[in-house]
Amino acid sequence: MRYLLAFCLIVLSIFSVQSQSIESLLSPPFPSDLHASPDGSKVAWVFNIKGARNLFLANAPDFKAKNLTNNLSDDGVEIGNLTFSPDGKQIAYTRGNSVNGRGEVANPAQLQTVPEMTLWVTTVDGSKSRKIGPGSYPKFSPNGRKIAYLNGGAVWMVDLDSSKGGEKLIVARGGASNIRWSPNGSKIVFVSSRGDHSLIGLFDLAKKELTYLGPGLDNDGDPAFSPDGKSIAFTRVPGEKDRLLFMPVRAGVPWSIMVADVTTGQVRELWKADEGKGSILWDGIPVVDNIITWSDNDRIVFAWEKTGWQQLYLFQVSNGKVQPLMAGEGEVEQYMLSSDGKTVYYSTNIGDIERRHLWKKEIDGGAPVNLTPGEGIEWSPSPTTAGMVLLHSSATYPAWPALRKNDGTVIDIAAELKPTNFPINLVKPTAIRIKATDGMMTPADLFEPTDSRPGDKRPAVIFMHGGSQRQMVLGFHYSQYYSNAYALNQYFVSRGYVVISLNYRSGIGYGMEFREALDFGATGASEVRDVIGAGLFLRSRLDVDTNRIGLWGGSYGGYLTAMGLSTHSDIFSCGVDIHGVHDWNNGIKNFIPSYNAEKRADFAKKATESSPIHFVDGWRSPVLLIHGDDDRNVNFNESVTMAEMLRKRKVPVETLVFPDEVHGFLLHKSWLNAQTATYGFFKKYYKQ
Repeated sequence: MRYLLAFCLIVLSIFSVQSQSIESLLSPPFPSDLHASPDGSKVAWVFNIKGARNLFLANAPDFKAKNLTNNLSDDGVEIGNLTFSPDGKQIAYTRGNSVNGRGEVANPAQLQTVPEMTLWVTTVDGSKSRKIGPGSYPKFSPNGRKIAYLNGGAVWMVDLDSSKGGEKLIVARGGASNIRWSPNGSKIVFVSSRGDHSLIGLFDLAKKELTYLGPGLDNDGDPAFSPDGKSIAFTRVPGEKDRLLFMPVRAGVPWSIMVADVTTGQVRELWKADEGKGSILWDGIPVVDNIITWSDNDRIVFAWEKTGWQQLYLFQVSNGKVQPLMAGEGEVEQYMLSSDGKTVYYSTNIGDIERRHLWKKEIDGGAPVNLTPGEGIEWSPSPTTAGMVLLHSSATYPAWPALRKNDGTVIDIAAELKPTNFPINLVKPTAIRIKATDGMMTPADLFEPTDSRPGDKRPAVIFMHGGSQRQMVLGFHYSQYYSNAYALNQYFVSRGYVVISLNYRSGIGYGMEFREALDFGATGASEVRDVIGAGLFLRSRLDVDTNRIGLWGGSYGGYLTAMGLSTHSDIFSCGVDIHGVHDWNNGIKNFIPSYNAEKRADFAKKATESSPIHFVDGWRSPVLLIHGDDDRNVNFNESVTMAEMLRKRKVPVETLVFPDEVHGFLLHKSWLNAQTATYGFFKKYYKQ
């Protein structure tokens, strides 16, 4: 009987491994843009179903899903910017793609009708749909009869009671963003970006009058009306001309919260951050609406990094007191207030540093409450009449919309849309710490094959995320890019690989000092010490073949792949570099066009010495370069130049190019082809 059981387990293991494929791992629809209606009776979201993006809606209490759009093709056309009308009867959203620096719309499917970004409005029963015209980021007026939106960097408006299209509302210099209506709908506030500074603009619709609130030399942003509409709070960040990207910034001239009197236009400083930790406003928190939010007319909730962890605080306008709403090691990544302003809901890794869970905190007191404990990963909270709707994932299943009932149970919404071919035997990764070459203990996720036997010598790969301000979690990620990367790591381990997903320094989730690691990026590439440490960790394992340790990653992960191969081809036998940066001076200029390396000789020299091009003579290991040639984040010429340099040095180079594809691939087939090529490349060179 014992032998029969063992035989059955072996057969089951073989069958389970064979049932996995990259295609099956990428088959589930990926949800995004989850929002509940203002009255909590409905929820809407976008499903990306193998590249076909559609708007879905479900009604409480049963939340049976129905699609409001019906796109069936992998066309790379995005849907987003969902927002309900105040009465919950309509949804505004955008369909289409953004433009690059040359004004070209992203079009990886080579559609012959250019998929420009357009604004749509649909009824929630799907009976009526209206195309407004070019535009994005719609905001319904408080009475739901108008929509203010952005078009060409300006504020436009459409009257939904009229059949006319939208018209430009505000004539102003600069690029507009962050549109907000006053509670009574008589005014609109927005951010006007002017390059080296930004202003808060206030527009009176009746008077057709534009004023700027406390204009200065700084970067003003995140405007928010008080509930009574009498005040506007906003953030003020002192300008810093010499601050560049991809370098540590731990302190600076403190940021502040300002408040403007809507009637008089007078502006005063409400609160100012302390010197040192928290003096820099870190805007990496993907809040539901704003960095700052009014709880009531006298209190403001805001995110601050005072302790070295991005968490929430409560400021009382009348007496100037500030109090923390939470404590502990961990960061708040999303938050929203209840409709009455009395409760804050948020996503955080406090208490579970390698995951995300949803918590709530009553503004007037009481301890924070963990709403979703356990081994899952949860984000995007939205209260409804039947409970909390959210997105969640686990180590063994990717993101999905769900309802947390008031009794604490969590059930999936639209479970009938889950594919039947998704593998059921995925590995649960383990959180570990790896010693970097400078002694730092670096977090990582370890995937180990389930069929290991004594004496095995397994191939191994190390994955590095992009960003670098990202964190891989112990499960399918809340970003589709990294959810797909996690899926490929699962495929590697199903094929017998030992896999490390490395959360190298300069990533998020572990506090400000880890994120702003000394000498990272263009100032010394200190993250490479973590990569080398991971390679040495694998070499020390008895179950790893030391001749088959490779690297793979995208964007910043591509950069680290190139750094690992160029500096330590003796450790890493091959790698896959997906749209990676190879020259920091080129990479920085892509984000800051005014950057001039000749005028920053010392910095530029260090940036070069922190780049793969500086170490290219030491590169011996084969590499696969993957890149879309309409990439707006990393210049395509980074791969062109690197391929040329490596070919001249007789280094084996293979390439995979996606015409008209962007940084985060829009087509499902691009992901499928990239991941198939990645695995195939390792398989080929590991056999050699």
